[in-house]
Formats: sequence, C-alpha cells, structure tokens
Amino acid sequence: MLKNYFITAWRNIFRGKSFSVINIAGLATGMAGAILILLWVHHEISFDKFHHNKDRLYEAYGLAHGNDGSVTTITLSEKPLGPALKQGFPEVENTARVASANNFLLTANDISLTKAEGHFADPSFLQLFDFPLNEGLQVNQLNDIHSIVITENLAKRLFGSANALGKTIRVDSTDMFTVTGVLKDLPSNTRFHFDYLLPWDYMRKLGWDNQNWLSNSISTFVLLKPQTDLTAINSKIQNIARASSGNDKIWTHFLFPLDQWHLYAKFENGKPAGGLIETIRLFIAIAGFILLIACINFMNLSTARSEKRSKEVGIRKVAGAGKGSLIGQFIGEALLLATISGILALLIVQMALPPFNALIGVKLSVPYDNILFWIYALGFVVFTGLLAGCYPAFYLSSFNPVKIFKGDFKNQQSLLTPRKVLVILQFSFAVILIISTIVVRNQIRYGQDRNVGYSREQLIRVDFNGSLASNYPLIKNELIRQGIASSVTKTMTTITERGSNTWGLQWPGKDPSFDDAIALYSTDADLVKTGGLTLLQGRDIDINKYPGDSTAVMLNETAVRTMGFKDPIGQTIQQSSIDKGWTVVGVVKDYIVGSPYAAIPPMMIEGPAGWFNSMHIRLNNTGSVSGNLAKAAAIFKKYNPSYPFDYQFIDQEYARLFNDEQRTNSLAGLFAALSIFISCLGLFGLSAYIAESRIKEIGIRKVLGASAWSITELLSVYFIKLVITAVIISIPIAWFAMDKWLDGYNYRIELSWGIFALSSLIALGLALVTVSFQSIRAALTRPVLRD
Repeated sequence: MLKNYFITAWRNIFRGKSFSVINIAGLATGMAGAILILLWVHHEISFDKFHHNKDRLYEAYGLAHGNDGSVTTITLSEKPLGPALKQGFPEVENTARVASANNFLLTANDISLTKAEGHFADPSFLQLFDFPLNEGLQVNQLNDIHSIVITENLAKRLFGSANALGKTIRVDSTDMFTVTGVLKDLPSNTRFHFDYLLPWDYMRKLGWDNQNWLSNSISTFVLLKPQTDLTAINSKIQNIARASSGNDKIWTHFLFPLDQWHLYAKFENGKPAGGLIETIRLFIAIAGFILLIACINFMNLSTARSEKRSKEVGIRKVAGAGKGSLIGQFIGEALLLATISGILALLIVQMALPPFNALIGVKLSVPYDNILFWIYALGFVVFTGLLAGCYPAFYLSSFNPVKIFKGDFKNQQSLLTPRKVLVILQFSFAVILIISTIVVRNQIRYGQDRNVGYSREQLIRVDFNGSLASNYPLIKNELIRQGIASSVTKTMTTITERGSNTWGLQWPGKDPSFDDAIALYSTDADLVKTGGLTLLQGRDIDINKYPGDSTAVMLNETAVRTMGFKDPIGQTIQQSSIDKGWTVVGVVKDYIVGSPYAAIPPMMIEGPAGWFNSMHIRLNNTGSVSGNLAKAAAIFKKYNPSYPFDYQFIDQEYARLFNDEQRTNSLAGLFAALSIFISCLGLFGLSAYIAESRIKEIGIRKVLGASAWSITELLSVYFIKLVITAVIISIPIAWFAMDKWLDGYNYRIELSWGIFALSSLIALGLALVTVSFQSIRAALTRPVLRD
C-alpha cells in the first residue's frame, strides 16, 4: 500500500508540474527561512550551557536602592566580594574573580600585539568553567604570578606552528610570563571573550587589587554546593557589602544564575525583565509565521485543484476505497513534497549561511555530523508535511461521489470559505511583519537623529598604554603645536560611555533618604572644547590655568536637578576618597552616555583627582583627516615606540551603539520580505488556477464584448478584497505588539497612521502586481484558441 501511495503521489506531482513547482518552491523557501532562524535561536539559547557546573554557577550582582523606591541592578562587583563569600558562607563551594586586562602589549619572537583581549583571573576560574586545554595541565593554572594562559589563536599569532608551552611572552616592556597552558579557542556561544588570562596575583602586584567595598569594577562568579537553595543563600548574602564596609546605605547583593546571563540582561526595578529572550521569542514567532504561510500556500493550491481531483476521489470511493486510505494517500503526497522541499531547503540554507552570518555577526553552521540534527530534521519535515497536508487530505477525502458526478460538490459562492480564510491569514502575518520592520527602522532612525549633546566629527579616542600616560603632556603639546589637533583632553573612558558610578556622595541640602547612582567621568582640561559640549554655567575644568581644579567638578543638567541645586557654582560635594571634597565650577548641557534610547543619568565630571584611561583628540579641520592622523602617528611613535598608534573614531563608536537594533531590523526586514514573497507566490499560483478554471467564462465574456480591463478587474477584485481584509485585521494586532515593544525604550517614537498606511500600500501593491499578471494574461488570451 505504501508503495502504491508513493507511485500515485509521484504521478500527481508530475501531472500538475506548475502547481507542484510552486508548492515545492514555497515550502522550501519557508522551511529554509525557519531553519535559519532556528539555527540562530539554538545558538543564542545554548550560551554557556556546555559547562558541567552550569546548574550551580552564578554571578554576583548588586541592587542600589533609590530614595524614590526604585532599584537599580549593578552587574559589576567589588574586588573583596569573592573571597568574602567563599570564607563566610558554607553554601559557597568556590568563587572566581575576573577583571579586564586589555591594553597590554604582548611581545614574543619579535612579534608585538596590542589588540589581544585579556583578563586577570583567579586560579579557580578554570575550575569553575570548562575551557579545555590543548597543551598543559588543567590543574594549577594561574597559580604562578608570572604564568600566562593563552588561546590557540593567540599561540598561532605569536609562535606560529611551534609548541607554545613553556615559551615566554613579555607583557608591556616590563615583565616576562611563561606560557603554562594553551586553551582551545573559545566557542562563539559563551559570554567570555579573551585571548589570554593573567594571574590575579599579578594584578595585585600592579597595585590594582584594592579592597574598597564602594567600587564596582569586576565580575565575581560563584559556584554553590549541590542542593543549595538560591532564595535562602540570597537572603544570607544580601547585606555583605553593608556589613563589611560599615555603610548601611550602599547596595545589596544577590546571585544571578548562569542560564539567564545571556537571555535576561534587562532589569526593571531590580528584577529580570527580559532582554535578548524577547528578540528570540519574536523570531521564533516569525519562523512559525513563515512556515505557516508556506503551508497555507500548499493548502490553498491543493484545495483549489479539488475539481480536477474530485473525479479521482469519486471513482476510488465507488471502487471501495475508505476515507482513511484516501487521507493516507493525500498525506503521503504532502510528505513527499515536504521531503523534496526539505532537501531543497537545506541547499538554500547552505548557500544563504555566509551572508546570513555576516548579517547577524555570528558564525553558524549546519551540524551535519550530529545524529540529533537529522532526527530533528526528519521531525521538522514530517511536521511540515502533516501541517501542510492535513487540511487538503480531510477536505478531498470528504467529497460525496453522488455530488461529484452531478458536478455540484462545492459551493464557490460562500461568503467565507476555508480558502479565503487561509489567504487572509497568510497576508495578515505578512503585513504584521512589514509594519514591524518599518517601526524598528523608524525607532533606530529616531535614536540616530537624537541630539547627542557633543560633536562626534573629527574626534578620536586613544587608550593609554605603555608610556602614553607619563608622556601625555608632551604628546598633547606637540599635537597642538603642529596644528594636528585643536584641543586634547585626558579622560576616564570614551565619551560615549558612563565611566563609573558612585553612591556615597554628600552635599548641602541632600535628602537623607537619597541614594541614587551618580555617573562619574573625569578630565584634566578642555573637555568642553574637545568634546564639543555646551557649557551652561561657570567654566570648564582646566588644571593648567587653575591648579586648584584637581578637585573641581562639572555637573550635567540632570545632576543639578537631582541634587536640588538652585545655584550650583561653588557648591561642595563630599566623597570619601577626596578629603576636601569636590567644588562645582561648571554646568554642562546633558549629553548622551550609553544607550541613545535610555534616560540621561545625573553625571559628575571630576577633575584630575579622578582616574584616567584614555585621551580624546579633536583633529584640526584645516588639514585632511588622513594627513593629521599620519602626523599624529609619528608623534605617538616618538613617545611610545613599543606600541602602534591605535585610535577609534567617536562617530564610529556611537554608531556601534545601534548594532543590536540594526541587526534586529535587518533580520525583521529579511523575513518580512521572505513572508511576502511566499504569500505572493501562493497568490500567483492560486490566481493562475482560477484564471485557468474560468477560461470558458472569460471566452464567452469576450465574445459578448467584454474589455480586457473589465476581465482583469473581474479576476483581480476577488483577491484584492481578501488582502484588504487581511490589512484591516493585521493593523490593530501590529499596533498593540509594536507599542509593547517600544515601551522598552525611554526615548521612543510614537506610532502614526503613516506607518500602517505605508505597510498596507506595500502589501496591496505587491498583491495587485502578482494577481494582475495572471489576470491580464487571461484577459488577453484569444477565446478561439481555447476549447
């Protein structure tokens, strides 16, 4: 029987070649789109799931409680927290601290690298996490203060094909480190990205391991003992910083589980409130929509051809075939088409992966060597075949032989038929995706057009490394003297980011219950001029003109409002690390730091008593950018000969803040185009069949004098009405969904009818072009050429 089903199905595929091609093309395209999305989804949800301790691994986060009842989540922690947790709580099996060790110059075999990304780490780090070694022993790594663990990639860059174990690497121009381990290159589905690890003891030697409980600058990971109750341990550790620092106003702590690090990075009032998981859910829904749209095409074309198949069904029933055997035959045809489509979909996926990977910034691949993949693939094909074939199978097998041979087995004039419902459904999905794409694009443009509050053009940043910090005054003077730069300033970090945060500030008239976070930044002089900030009151910090500016600060507008200052100039702000306090010398207009969609935080820009990691250079606009950069490179080479001249354009750094939204927009646009293509493909086939089935009617109408336009209108209006219905249904659904999505942004667009009108016109225009092609073709056919 199965053989008979297969032979019959194969014959039917070739009997209706054009419709089979449309069915296979639609299913293959839909399956390929769904597979690409599911490959990306699997990659994202698998982050750090390969660690054998994954169910017991956590990261220590902080909670800062504001005076208005708000709670801010702090994802960095204090340096003494890890040892205190391990020593003070028996439920904690082990801890590991990790801090950035970037900007070091690594030299080996006359090869020098500055772009390698490194971390300081406790020896326990490689015990908590499973990053296997290619060379060296897993135990006792990072115990020696002058040991270094590197990745395969870094080993090849420094030592070529030679064995790196036991080789030496000079860090900066001072210390020599011995390679004690070579890690396999880190997988892409991990939050950790580094080329080398240095011992935490070396960080202590450099004097960077302070025991300050008021500074959050590292990551602390915690391994709990088996069967430990998370709620109970969070209750026990929450006040550890307050007890250790003697300050009952600072943040509390809690442990956040590994399986939520990547997917739930967004917090609201101290609670996980989504993050990447929202995008993943969105694209799982899109994958479902695309697959469903493709299956709807199959259903529509199969049921549309019911008249041609009706006599076959009638004869089989008269010959004794039961409804079950007919259902089996039609399901078999659907499964055969789904199998062919599945094979073709894999070919499409293989060809589409390189550009798709470039689009999402991740290197995905199809795991052909994994038996589970083929099991899932088979299940996916069977599911698609059943989804696409179940309705046509039950529909066709339900025909009454008496009505079939009388020719009145169907009701073409019903107000609402399953076919109409399916066309409306698939175009509703397509219109929703078009609207979503336009909304996301407009939100990105809205953020990009927002006034950032500083000038990005011809502004570059150079991070301190080697002898840059000590030679900074000489470098600054030469850049200005040679006309390369119009101004230079030393800063805490890039102007596009928050440098740091603080809580324990005091000032006259402060509300005793106030405990909001204040963002910190720092400069030595000329930040307003170099950054292009707008000075509202007072003056810029300038340690060269005003020696007392070592402890001067500028506030932004939000900080002035937050602190309640009516006349901020001359006010003193106390901080525990500064004995005399900070004196306010100026107020600058708010400028964007961090996300361009977030609210601007209260900010305190400190003078030279703060700390510095980089410099900003405003290139002189009288010369070419390339010429100024070449001259600047020579100056940096003169004063920092061991290091290359590495710089970042601020406008490019700002553009990178939109990467996630741009990626979401590109993916949404891609799959919206895919869904509308599949929908139009089905509409093309359906209109072709209806035009063919009404060819005699068209011939009679033309003989009686009907114009080509009237016949085109006759055939097109039927489908356009369905698309208009789909548009009407989809608009409120899309409005609700996108309004909820936009609620995640403090700085957002308002939905306008123009967005929905444009989306509707796009859908209607594409549908009209698709249907009109077949309608015009049928209308122009000479009736004498057809029977």
